[in-house]
Amino acid sequence: MTTLQIGDRAPDFKALDNTGKTVQLSDYTGKKLVLFFYPKASTPGCTMEACNLRDNYQTFVSKGYAILGVSADSAKRQQNWIDKHELPFSLLVDEEKTVINAYGVWGPKKFMGREYDGIHRTTFVIDENGTIENVITKVKTKEHTSQIL
Repeated sequence: MTTLQIGDRAPDFKALDNTGKTVQLSDYTGKKLVLFFYPKASTPGCTMEACNLRDNYQTFVSKGYAILGVSADSAKRQQNWIDKHELPFSLLVDEEKTVINAYGVWGPKKFMGREYDGIHRTTFVIDENGTIENVITKVKTKEHTSQIL
């Protein structure tokens, strides 16, 4: 789906997170960033993925990684999900799909024979200088940490 590849410059972004704070790619200069896109907060697959990252959060921090999730959900829905599952990372509210489109993760999907447009579950690992280090398009929700590390 996405055309971004390892070695590409990560597209810059500026968006609000679940608390209303402005977040941009440059905030992560000097850190590795796990930028994960997911279809919808509070759904089973997305919750498994987010909880896998939550359960391994200290490992990411100890290795110099920050984690940031992105979906088209509202701030309220994102915050409810964070509260319910005690997620230790911020989630970008991208209702206008600016970041989603910049990373090329919006497009046609199929589920149970039905076709529709939506967010493709994709994770980008971005290095300290803003270069894409890895692109994971076949995310295993229960094993996502091991895919990243």
